[in-house]
Amino acid sequence: MLYISSTIGIPDRELEIHAVRSQGTGGQNVNKVSTAIHLRLDIHRSSLPQLYKDALLRLRDHRISADGVITIKAQQYRTQERNREDALNRLRTLIQRAAIPRKKRKATAPTWSSQERRIEGKKRQGRLKALRRTVE
Repeated sequence: MLYISSTIGIPDRELEIHAVRSQGTGGQNVNKVSTAIHLRLDIHRSSLPQLYKDALLRLRDHRISADGVITIKAQQYRTQERNREDALNRLRTLIQRAAIPRKKRKATAPTWSSQERRIEGKKRQGRLKALRRTVE
């Protein structure tokens, strides 16, 4: 069971965890041992509350596919157990981050200096165009 908070958890049967071979350097160990972990969670089929599901589907994260499947690959460590823990921690963090409500942006008036810069830029452009006119 992966606990997201004190009241919310994901049962192990909903998580697909596969051990695969890591990429990159590492010599013989990389070529022989499957230490990397692929973790998959289908958001639509999970037992997460609807609030969490909606928040996850709204996220613009490269780990979430268009059909709502979270895929995490952990290969930072040399052992399968540490990579498994890392993948589960990253999934927990992703779900917790999605559950935090975002603050609405308050529209503000432009500052005095930004208005001055804008007007000065317009005047400069006007002077430049005035130089292009035909001379009488």
